[in-house]
Amino acid sequence: MMDEYRKGWALRYLREAKAELEAARKIPYMAPSLVIEAIRKARNAIYYSLGEPAFIEILIREEVMKNPATNDSVLKFLIEIETIVQQISQMEEVNGDAMMKQADSIVDIATDIVETLTQEKFESFS
Repeated sequence: MMDEYRKGWALRYLREAKAELEAARKIPYMAPSLVIEAIRKARNAIYYSLGEPAFIEILIREEVMKNPATNDSVLKFLIEIETIVQQISQMEEVNGDAMMKQADSIVDIATDIVETLTQEKFESFS
């Protein structure tokens, strides 16, 4: 069971991720930074849904260092999102359409995860 504090933060970050994507569509010259923020906020929504974000970040950092890689599919997914955030943050030239599609996918997945773990439908919070 998720406490109300984490649930509130998960839903807030998810709302903000969706708002950042919408703003990126409306303000193309700011899209790269808005998309990065949307992905980060979607990641944070997932972290709050799963537990204490600080502990999840430590777990991911430790797993990245391990060899061989984990077989846990959830952990692999979290590592992949973190890798995407790092790669996009370090890009100098950005393919806006590809980045937007990737961000859309991550936010959609985050929505599914948050809705499942909070047992709340996101649309009711729009």
